[in-house]
Amino acid sequence: MLNFELYNPVNLVFGKGQMEKLSKLIPADAKILLAYGGGSIFANSVHAQVTEALKGYDITEFGGIEPNPRYETLMKAVQLIREKKLDFILAVGGGSVIDGVKFISAAVNFEGDPIDILRKRIRIESNAMPFGTVLTLPATGSEMNSGAVISVESTQEKLTCGGPALFPKFSICDPATVASLPKRQVQNGVIDAFTHVMEQYLTYPHDAILQDRIAESILQTLIEIGPGVAENPADYKLASNFMWCCTMALNGLIQKGVPTDWATHMIGHELTALYGIDHARTLAIIAPSLYKVMFETKKEKLAQYGTRVWNISETDVDKAAKLAIAKTVEFFKTMGMPARVSEYTADYQNTADIIVNRFEERGWRAMGERGNITTDKVREIVEMSY
Repeated sequence: MLNFELYNPVNLVFGKGQMEKLSKLIPADAKILLAYGGGSIFANSVHAQVTEALKGYDITEFGGIEPNPRYETLMKAVQLIREKKLDFILAVGGGSVIDGVKFISAAVNFEGDPIDILRKRIRIESNAMPFGTVLTLPATGSEMNSGAVISVESTQEKLTCGGPALFPKFSICDPATVASLPKRQVQNGVIDAFTHVMEQYLTYPHDAILQDRIAESILQTLIEIGPGVAENPADYKLASNFMWCCTMALNGLIQKGVPTDWATHMIGHELTALYGIDHARTLAIIAPSLYKVMFETKKEKLAQYGTRVWNISETDVDKAAKLAIAKTVEFFKTMGMPARVSEYTADYQNTADIIVNRFEERGWRAMGERGNITTDKVREIVEMSY
């Protein structure tokens, strides 16, 4: 097992009726920026619950944070906080809103141009504005980690930021909010969480036995509940297990002591930046192609995954690994995931060139758990995904 440090200070408040605890979680004299997305929190009564729980607080609202939150929008929130001298942020929404608030938290007191947080990947160690979250859309695990992905509209890029100062102070996670979600969003959430686990699990055999078993249990649970919760999001048993899987998939636990990949995400982010494809759907497009292109270095773990998660009985490693990929593709299709870039856009012919050029410019020439996903491999993966 690799050496590791595990730090996660988030106070996770999980279950029905937990919104009433907001006033105990936020300082009584806080001046709050209430940040949210497109307005679904008004339709599902979450906004009413939040404002009722925070009666008497000084609240300024900021709506319109996009899916794949845009730097340009977030900087408007930064300016608003500075003008009104606010001192706490409450993110109410899914991973995009929470990611956006993490960047806002980092940018408010940042000395220098906040774009450098993204372009220079500056780790935020201190001096971030405190924030909490009310999760309404399970998917990214952002409610219990310190990372964020931000879109820069002017250059059509998705860039990351993070650091120990960007953990939420608390996150309220009420699975009842899942009931109002559209089927597409639930499908996306299941596949997002599934692929998060795969990025940390599907590498090569190692000595971290417990991390593998935890990862496999999350995958098995998502396979078991995924189709059902997409069809019936009001089923509390399914919704609560779905929400907890999404959190556990990316709260840092299964990543500790193990090699990780993340190339699927790095490539997928570019498809979202270029074509606006839902994040989870880019992962479903890229992951099977990556497993095939990198088959020789991943086949042992693919075979383990096939045996333990899909109950494949084939003993030949190559055959078991190929069956595991096929089972994964089948599951993605069951969850409503189209498999090709061409199913989203007709203007895809130069996609590989664009992505490879961007990776070359950023110096991303040795990705993956072995550092062997070169830009040539990236080209092959993307072209296989057309």
